[in-house]
Amino acid sequence: MRDTFRQITVIVMTLVTIIFNILANALPLNGLNTGVISDRFKVYFVPAGYVFSIWGIIYIGMLAYAIYQALPSQRSNPRLRQTGYLVAASGLANIAWLFLWHYEQFPLTIVAMLILLGLLIAIYLRLGIGGFRASTGETWAVRVPFSIYLGWITVATVANATSLLDYLKWNGFGIAPEIWMLIVLAAVLVIAGLVSLTRRDVAYALVLLWALVGIAVKHSAVTLVSAASLVTAALVVAALVYSLLRRRTA
Repeated sequence: MRDTFRQITVIVMTLVTIIFNILANALPLNGLNTGVISDRFKVYFVPAGYVFSIWGIIYIGMLAYAIYQALPSQRSNPRLRQTGYLVAASGLANIAWLFLWHYEQFPLTIVAMLILLGLLIAIYLRLGIGGFRASTGETWAVRVPFSIYLGWITVATVANATSLLDYLKWNGFGIAPEIWMLIVLAAVLVIAGLVSLTRRDVAYALVLLWALVGIAVKHSAVTLVSAASLVTAALVVAALVYSLLRRRTA
């Protein structure tokens, strides 16, 4: 009975989260579009508009997960037991972030975003992604969706932080924004490298690549930012290929 309740909770929260995300821009919430608000901030770590279409893939993945975890055969799956309520909580954090963002409570958005990131990291680790092999069904309906989701929220967290600093009118210690962008890209590369070397997660790396190329496209007029974004993307690919080849030869 407890497992059934968990499965139902996950389905309900998944649907509520997706519907709220869609309505936030369809209505839009507080009369403001998510992307329009984002464009107010003069920061470099924001990709071109088309990149945000990844939310469609995330929605599909979350629906696949909700259906898969609700199957009678998965009712006692220990990994789904350990993560079900975390997934439901991540939905609440997602909704809270959207509400705060649309109502322009920007300092609080980073709190909601960090909670969402922390929950997704906990889910990722408990699912054992990259740690051991899972069935084909679990790989595609559970692991890949959460790899993509975590990859995107990694990007979103960095973007949220840079936007908040711009909102607070932080002067960057007098360092040029382009140089700060190089520092941010270096941090992203370190994260990507660690995930590739420890988890060999192709889906996660592809999301970062998608975002980095989108940043290069959006800021093509700023040569340093565009070139650095593409170089970072190439290095992310190199780290992933190296980790995959190392696994084959191990």
